[in-house]
Amino acid sequence: MADFAALRRLMLDSQIKPNKVTDVRVHDALLAVPREDFVPEALRPVAYVDEDLNLGAGRYLVEPRVFARMLQEAAITAADTVLDIAAGTGYTAAVLGHLAKHVTALESVADLAARAKAAVAGLGLGNVAVVTGELAQGHAAGAPYDVILIEASVPEVPAALYDQLAEGGRLIAVLRNGPIGVATLYTKTGGIVGRRPLFDAATPVLPGFERPAAFVF
Repeated sequence: MADFAALRRLMLDSQIKPNKVTDVRVHDALLAVPREDFVPEALRPVAYVDEDLNLGAGRYLVEPRVFARMLQEAAITAADTVLDIAAGTGYTAAVLGHLAKHVTALESVADLAARAKAAVAGLGLGNVAVVTGELAQGHAAGAPYDVILIEASVPEVPAALYDQLAEGGRLIAVLRNGPIGVATLYTKTGGIVGRRPLFDAATPVLPGFERPAAFVF
């Protein structure tokens, strides 16, 4: 039987630390959550490989080094409220629960949301709430959020999410309109949202965020 605790440590030492992730709080949060419990049974042996793992229904568990960099760039504090978009089976929300005051995990696929609720409850994370709804609309009932993370690539960030970002808030998403995406940090200052590219990432595209087709004469 695999020693998953040892594999978590190996993930941290061989994938995450070499990828410029130095935040000890991020390290500790990743070590605290059993990634193998959030993937299909057949994928448990490869839960810690540096790849995006297919959860079904267009959802993926983002590769560890990309997810860890996103967490570090978001600079999440223990006082922050976080919106986790495309939460899938709840792994990312569980990790965020070790960093933030409160996490709203948004998932539109009912089966995945149910699995996320069960997994998060099993870890005793009372500060994580799993909700269902259209991903591109966010979850206005819990706004404003200090941090919003989109757990996949999107061609652009919907304006509705900017509206749900608190003043001084940060939004992290991978923008992708070709073979490679770019992890991008958005910040709201004085009501204006600016953005800064961070690093390349080949994260799979999230269904439901496609740009409307342009009218052609």
